[in-house]
Amino acid sequence: MNAAKRHEIFSRLRAANPHPTTELEYTSPFELLVAVVLSAQATDKGVNFATRRLFPVANTPEAIYALGEAGLADIIRTIGLYKSKAKHLIATCKLLIERHGSQVPAERAALEALPGVGRKTANVILNTAFGQPTMAVDTHIFRVANRTGLAPGKTVLEVEKKLLRAVPKEFLVDAHHWLILHGRYVCQARKPKCGECIIVDLCEFKGKSV
Repeated sequence: MNAAKRHEIFSRLRAANPHPTTELEYTSPFELLVAVVLSAQATDKGVNFATRRLFPVANTPEAIYALGEAGLADIIRTIGLYKSKAKHLIATCKLLIERHGSQVPAERAALEALPGVGRKTANVILNTAFGQPTMAVDTHIFRVANRTGLAPGKTVLEVEKKLLRAVPKEFLVDAHHWLILHGRYVCQARKPKCGECIIVDLCEFKGKSV
């Protein structure tokens, strides 16, 4: 895919949604961190259901740490893998209190040192909470990047690196959200809605249904 086509793709996505953001509900970097950790193998809707119960009770590292693993697990039990997530979050809260003055760090290495935080989670925090031009490649972005020809790759990391090179700089901060939303609602896994797609004429997918 050439540079002009990539620029036009993101121009259209921006025109349709000028201020994209995550569908996770949060009011602070810490709340976002908790929500993203909970979102592994879970839907944003399911995470929001759990955090609407959690955050009014505890939305700081100290408050969640004070709940303990059992107390936190009880509140987030509607989420898949809730016991292991509770364990990770309690350990993360302890590290945030001890090493970071209860603040979420804005550096990748410090984020990835937190239990339950991998590269994708760190990228979400850096991008969404701190406005850094990172690319958190989830299943939606991986599919869209490969299917459209925007940044094909065999691994998540390969796609991430290609997107960081391929996406024009003016779009880079918001590109992550546009691609996730496009994959979630239009370029879906089983049956992409090509008839509703605003970039269908730019897409290089051989199986287009229009």
